[in-house]
Amino acid sequence: MPRLLLVEDNDMNRDMLSRRLERRGYEVIIAVDGEAGVRMATEQEPDLVIMDLRLPVLDGWEATRQIKAHPVTCGTPVVALTADAFVEDREKALAAGCDGFETKPVEFKRLLATIELLLGESAPR
Repeated sequence: MPRLLLVEDNDMNRDMLSRRLERRGYEVIIAVDGEAGVRMATEQEPDLVIMDLRLPVLDGWEATRQIKAHPVTCGTPVVALTADAFVEDREKALAAGCDGFETKPVEFKRLLATIELLLGESAPR
C-alpha cells in the first residue's frame, strides 16, 4: 500500500483528504506544519508528499526545497496543494521542487490522477 504524507494545517481539509485517500487504497500519514512535514518525510520515507504551501512554522515552498535537498527524500514526488491559483504560484511551486500542482478547493479526481501519474505502477488500481 503506497504511503502518502499529507502536510496540511487546516483540520477540515486534512480530515476530508486523508479519509478519501485511504478509501482509495493509500496509507496516509499527516503533518500539520512545514517543519514537521520535512521531519516526517525524512523519517517515514513516504512514496509521495502532498504539500500545502501556506503553512505555519515553515512554509510549503521551503519545506519542499528541504525535502528535495535531503539524500533520503530527494527523489520523493511532491504535489503542491494551494488556494493560490495564479500562473506565478504554479511556477514558484515548481521552482521550489514540486512535481505537481493542484489547487483548492480540491478537485479530487484530478488530484488522484496526478498522484497516480507520479507513483506510476505503485499506485493502487
